[in-house]
Amino acid sequence: MTERKVSRVSLAAGFLAATLLTAGAVLASAAGASPAAVVAIGAVTTNVAAPQFTATDATGKSVRLSDFAGKTVVLEWTNHGCPFVVKHYDSSGNIPALQAKAREEGVVWLSVISSAPGKQGYLQGQAALAKAAERNSVPHAILLDPDGALGRQFGAKTTPHMFVIDGKGVLRYQGGIDSIKSANAKDIAKAEPYVANALAAIKAGQPVSPADTTPYGCGVKY
Repeated sequence: MTERKVSRVSLAAGFLAATLLTAGAVLASAAGASPAAVVAIGAVTTNVAAPQFTATDATGKSVRLSDFAGKTVVLEWTNHGCPFVVKHYDSSGNIPALQAKAREEGVVWLSVISSAPGKQGYLQGQAALAKAAERNSVPHAILLDPDGALGRQFGAKTTPHMFVIDGKGVLRYQGGIDSIKSANAKDIAKAEPYVANALAAIKAGQPVSPADTTPYGCGVKY
């Protein structure tokens, strides 16, 4: 067999293998694949049920998404050393203000720290609580995810990266906190406030639009 024919056979075999893998993934999904299959691809889909999870918060308490059935839940990936996070905390108070307003309206706000030990943003226990107090953060809980399991389950890419789940457990929004991808606090007032708008739409019983945006910030330090 000539070299050209071998090359063509190899390409055809590769294409067939890729096709079979794709078909297998589709069939697994249709059959109700386990959450582990979702974790492997690192993504969640809006307007379908959010994946269930259990995590430990900064006080040592076990927190489950199912604990908040009937309530809107916000997941906020955070890293206190990231300049894009600083923009929305220390430089402006934007996220603390959103948290406070959300809590007044019965929304559960969960901050998530997925930084691995030794990496920027890693905090545990009392240090996480102290940092929250220092920057006037008022989430319902701070979830500690040093092994990155929760972050990978949701496909969290940046800090901040935001997810909003409605009272029926449906993921209604995922993406950036707002529309201007900068670390300059002066841009907040000019930006479209995606998360604030999503919460308002859910409260009003309206569709969230946009429901998917590109998150911006520092990469999660897995």
